[in-house]
Amino acid sequence: MTIRFTRRAALGWLAASGAGALPFTTHAQADWPTKTVRIIVPFAPGGGADSSARVLGDLLSPLLGQAVIVENKPGAGSAIGVMAAAQARDGHTLLMASNSMVINPALNPQIGYDPIADFDAVGMVSDQPLVLVVPASSPIRSIQELVAQAKAKPGQLSAGNSGTGTLAHIASEIFAGQVGAEIVPVAYKGESALMPDLISGLLGFGFLNLPSVAPHIKAGKLRALAVSSSQPVADLPGVPTVKSLGYPALEVRGWAALLAPHGSIAPAGLARLEAALAKVLASETVKSKFAMLNVEPVVMDRQATARFLQAETRRYADIVKSRGIKAG
Repeated sequence: MTIRFTRRAALGWLAASGAGALPFTTHAQADWPTKTVRIIVPFAPGGGADSSARVLGDLLSPLLGQAVIVENKPGAGSAIGVMAAAQARDGHTLLMASNSMVINPALNPQIGYDPIADFDAVGMVSDQPLVLVVPASSPIRSIQELVAQAKAKPGQLSAGNSGTGTLAHIASEIFAGQVGAEIVPVAYKGESALMPDLISGLLGFGFLNLPSVAPHIKAGKLRALAVSSSQPVADLPGVPTVKSLGYPALEVRGWAALLAPHGSIAPAGLARLEAALAKVLASETVKSKFAMLNVEPVVMDRQATARFLQAETRRYADIVKSRGIKAG
């Protein structure tokens, strides 16, 4: 079912929830924040973004002198939470953004928010590679063999993903385009839903998140062919990077960034938040807790984060257009 989350529908939802009635104000106080800070996570509780946000909230609170809480607003492929954050004008609302924020507008131009114009960057938070995996029973033991099979059997090699337009889907489309092969993307409602079919061999391969596949790789149920990070992954010794294998375009990673609704926090407040975030991300506490989530903390200033988001927005818009990907 295609979800059309238009600006009018989004504003109607926000008005009904009370968020749309908040007046636009800028907070120029040097002592920002002056009340509880809210981090909107546009996904359900318990996922990587939610867990990372809660770790950050606990550590940011004493540095900012105010409570930092996490509010989950899942739905519409993260668009509900993103729109809620974009429309917040209380000066104390933040968004834990991810790849989906910049992919969704390319899939649905009427979605109702602009990932660049509607937000101010605070900083990057984390980075997580995808892992190219095949069933352990598959005869394929390298990315070269996967390419050979895709070309030898056009339209017969299936790639499982966690939903149309997700990073897993995008990665498989990049792969098909780069090697000039026709594959069959198969969408599921989340990675846990596709895992039994991948392990059993009903699916040919997939580009999936490290936390989802790591236990199955270690248990000998899946075989890792490559990782999408720029550097090898310590938890997967001997697994090469896609770049080292000659496929740099497949360097796609699941990232998280902390953003504020555009103009809602004065530059002095953003600077204070940026410094606090950098301090927290560099701490041993975050490093150890993020390691348990199989994500890497990323320290990046506001300007560099803004440039990164612009580049990601352009990149995924080009991929969606060139591959003819439609919202599912």
